[in-house]
Amino acid sequence: MILADGTGHVPGEMGLMKNLPVSAQLYVTAVVTAGAALLVTLFPVGVLDAPIPFIVLAVLSALTAVFKVSLPLARSESTLSVSYAVDFTALLLLGANPTMLIAATSALSQCTFRTKTRTPLHRTLFSMACLVLAVQAAGFVYRALGGIPGEPTVTTLLPSVVAMVLVYFFVNTGLVATAIALSTRQRVQQVWMESFLYNVPGYFVGAGAATFVALVVPRSALWIVPVAVVPLYLTYRSYQIYSERLHAEKRQVEQMSNIHLATVEALARAIDAKHQMSPGHLHRMQVYAAGLARAIGMPDNEIHGVKTAALLHDIGNVAVPEYILSKPGRLTKEEFERIKAHPQVGADIVEVVPFPYPVAPLIRNHHERWDGTGYPRGLKGEQIPLGARILTIVDYFDALMSKRPHHEPISATDAIDVLGREAGQALDPKLLQTFLAVFPNLMDAARGGQADRSNRHGDSLLVESQPTDDRSALAIASPTVFDDIARTHQEIYVLYEIAQAMGSSLGVSETLLLISSKMTRLVPFSCCALFLYDAEAKSLTCRSASGTDAELLQDLTVASGAGANGLVAQNGKSLLNARPAADLEAAGLDSTITTSLQSALVCPLTSDDRFIGTLAVYHKEADFYGMEHLRLLERIATQAAAVVNNSIMFEQTEKDSLTDALTGLPNRRSLFLHLTNELTRARRLGTQVSLLVIDLDDFKQINDQYGHDVGDRALCAVASTLRSEIRPYDLCVRYAGDEFVIVLSGVSGVELQNRREGLRAAIERVPFAASGKGTIWVGCSVGEAVFPHDGEGSDVLFAVADRRMYKDKSERKRLKEERAASQREHQETTPAEPAPPFTLHRGGRAAV
Repeated sequence: MILADGTGHVPGEMGLMKNLPVSAQLYVTAVVTAGAALLVTLFPVGVLDAPIPFIVLAVLSALTAVFKVSLPLARSESTLSVSYAVDFTALLLLGANPTMLIAATSALSQCTFRTKTRTPLHRTLFSMACLVLAVQAAGFVYRALGGIPGEPTVTTLLPSVVAMVLVYFFVNTGLVATAIALSTRQRVQQVWMESFLYNVPGYFVGAGAATFVALVVPRSALWIVPVAVVPLYLTYRSYQIYSERLHAEKRQVEQMSNIHLATVEALARAIDAKHQMSPGHLHRMQVYAAGLARAIGMPDNEIHGVKTAALLHDIGNVAVPEYILSKPGRLTKEEFERIKAHPQVGADIVEVVPFPYPVAPLIRNHHERWDGTGYPRGLKGEQIPLGARILTIVDYFDALMSKRPHHEPISATDAIDVLGREAGQALDPKLLQTFLAVFPNLMDAARGGQADRSNRHGDSLLVESQPTDDRSALAIASPTVFDDIARTHQEIYVLYEIAQAMGSSLGVSETLLLISSKMTRLVPFSCCALFLYDAEAKSLTCRSASGTDAELLQDLTVASGAGANGLVAQNGKSLLNARPAADLEAAGLDSTITTSLQSALVCPLTSDDRFIGTLAVYHKEADFYGMEHLRLLERIATQAAAVVNNSIMFEQTEKDSLTDALTGLPNRRSLFLHLTNELTRARRLGTQVSLLVIDLDDFKQINDQYGHDVGDRALCAVASTLRSEIRPYDLCVRYAGDEFVIVLSGVSGVELQNRREGLRAAIERVPFAASGKGTIWVGCSVGEAVFPHDGEGSDVLFAVADRRMYKDKSERKRLKEERAASQREHQETTPAEPAPPFTLHRGGRAAV
């Protein structure tokens, strides 16, 4: 007889009644109820009148039931025993009602003894009920065709026995196959054809043995029946040998299938390790997809298809250029068209593989959208295969929570919110609702499975892009082949990202931050520093540092040949695990200043065969860095040198664009940037900003009489004087020609007037030697404007200050002319010594 007495095809799903689908629970309950009803209503009370035949057959049936073999092609742990031959004998000799008890006893024996695991109660009751129903149906047909229990005749036995065996077989196997199909969500016909049809010959062999016993053994000599155990045992052994061969063939097929799938998985994981920034993506995809497929009741065969498609869904990426897959920014239209081709390419690759379930259609359509705006074919709604819709949801969800070149990962809560907004647009709303309902359990399963895989394969997750002091977090620790692939790809990707910075306008500090943020994925550090070389001073200065004790390194200057960085500058070779304190000592810092950094890795930066500085990483652990770190940092330094050199040139260009080449003062562009910021701050704080416009008097005559080189040196002297007279946070600008502008924050009223006259006096006090042509004193006119009293905008303030400056110039010119007229009158009345060829009066003094 055939019983479903194992643990079930899906672990944990058939073991407990509550874990069965509702349809399976109702079905099992109905069969058990029907069997119990027949057992009660048709209980053979008269069997006790002749107990010996009943007891002998019951014991024999129970014993033969213990000797069972597993059905090798069944999708559950169903078993087969030769006790059906004893049941057939009991049907022919005793009738259906006593046989019903014998069959139930044998079912109990088959489910109890020699089982791999304890059979759940509902399965035992179900198996007993199936045999009760099968015996009663077979007995009814036997009697209907003229068979008389206990009085078999040759004329009526053949047709009635054949019909009895067929009914017994179909009822028994049909009931069990239906239970398995409902429990594992398969088709009944498929389960029955795969697992039970081939057992028909064995049933007829057992029926032949039963017929022989019924014909040759009179009821009075029923004690001879145990002799039939010998042929039954031989039948059992032959079937066991046959079954073992089938099991061996099945194992071999499964092993080959597993090898093929493992090969496919290994290749898929290699591709995934190369293209994905998040480890475990394929594993999570398989868990999520299979869990969602199971939750909506997909057949077991199609669930295998979904899992395989989840494993291979992005295999088409092999046809997409690497730079597109690694591009951190927005894709161009042409690049996106290349990306859109990967589902079709993946389907074409997989289509030649004869999977026993649909895979290629799922891969081809996993980027289709529910609203019809997806690719490659623009399918809409239920036109998209169900398995592809499942992949779309789980791939979208895991992508949101994974680090990719074009986005950072988000939390599960935020990812669920995003999925909710995509319901009815990108995603099937009903499927999404089911996924969100089962996701907590799937997430736990994914985490547990990933941990198991890590323990089994030695997988180590890649280091996150944050500085770390944990040696165990190193990506290069406990490597596997997939880690090697991922790390090699990540190395290329990091160098690519650094190279991209060459086209950007970044200062030196920003460049170091960019390099360090990328570099830490490959070379962990506690502190990172960039030293730039001054060829004239033959020294290195730390232009930027970040991390532990960065404040000690910032602006640190060491001579070439001194300290770790100085030695690298002198020798041009990298240093491995140098002593960080050597740089502090070389810079002459107080010996009481200490650092927690214990090891340093320093590499030279060379651009166009010119040494420009060093890139140094430090760690709190002594001797932390190894040769692999050195190799990686040297590769990064080679790439970073060009970026740093560009940053130096950018800073110099920016400085030149904001600085007057002659005087070294900020220029007009710098003035407007500074004034805009100061006015914005003053509006926010309710403070005042003053503007002084200074114009040198009669400066054109100096250029004309003494030459422009003398005029230039005079401008430099005035610039130096003004710079020394203002506060560090005020701004002095050479605005144009001989005109200067000063911006004073928080100054107005009397203080402004004092500052104004003080600056004028400072200029007029400075004598300028004109290279053997005498001494020149320069005078100036000054105009002022105050925000917000004189205006709100910079244009208004400049107009007011300029107007007042010209008014001051006119007044000074008038006073000058009056002094000149007075002097002439004095000279006319008083004889004077011969005057020099040219005389200018500046602020009451003679300028020669």
